[in-house]
Amino acid sequence: MTVVPPHDPTTLNRLYGRSKGKPLRPFQQGLVEQLLPRIAVPDDGAVTATRLFGHDCPLHFEVGFGGGEHLAYRADLLPDHGFIGAEPFLNGVAQALAHVDGVIGRHGERRAPLGNVRIHHGDALEVLRRIPDGSLSFLYLLHPDPWPKARHIKRRMMNDGPLQLFAAKLKPGGEFRFGTDHPVYLRHALMVMPRHADRFEWLAQTPRDFQVRPGGWPETRYEAKARAKGHEVWYFRYRRK
Repeated sequence: MTVVPPHDPTTLNRLYGRSKGKPLRPFQQGLVEQLLPRIAVPDDGAVTATRLFGHDCPLHFEVGFGGGEHLAYRADLLPDHGFIGAEPFLNGVAQALAHVDGVIGRHGERRAPLGNVRIHHGDALEVLRRIPDGSLSFLYLLHPDPWPKARHIKRRMMNDGPLQLFAAKLKPGGEFRFGTDHPVYLRHALMVMPRHADRFEWLAQTPRDFQVRPGGWPETRYEAKARAKGHEVWYFRYRRK
C-alpha cells in the first residue's frame, strides 16, 4: 500500500495537465469570444455572490466541470442559487458555454439561458482562494484527473492542501461532493480524507450510499464513458463540520 504523506497547503501548484485540445468549431469560438467575457469570474478581488449575481444567495463551486453537464443541470435545478465553475480545458469551457447559452437543456431540449452561472477558464484554486471563508453551500469535485503514477501524487486534487482550502470555504453544514471511477484515486482519497475528520463528516451509512448516484446528481459524459468501459463509479458526500 502506498502511504500518502501529508500535503503542505502552502505548496498548492497547478494540478491539471493540458489546457486545449482539438480546434473549436465556429459556434464554440463565438461563445468563447462573446458569452464568456460577460459571465467570467473577475480576474481579481473578492469573489462573492453579491459581486457575481447582484444579490446574496447560496453559492456553489465546481472544480473542473469538464463539459459542464453537471454544472448546468444543478444551475437549472436551483435557479435561486449561484454557481461558479472553473475549468482549465478550453474545449470544456466551450461546451459549458453552450449549456449556459440555452443550446442544451437537461433533457436535450432548447431552453432559456442560465443567468445564475459564472465561469472561470483557468485554475480553480486561484478563484477559491478569493472566495471569503465560510461562503460556499456546495463544492463539487467530480471525476478529477487521477494522476495515477506514484510520482504524481502531489498533483492530485484530493490532497491535504486543497482539502484544507475546501473546508475553509464551505460554511458549516455545507456539502462537499466527490466522485470517481478510478480505483487508484479512490484508494488515495480514502487514505487522505480520514486526516480531515475534524473538518468533514462522511454522510454514508451503508455501502449503497457511495455506490449509487444520489438524487440531484446527474450523470456526466465522463461517468457515462466510464460505465461503458465497465468501470464502477463511486459517489461521496461529506458535510462540513
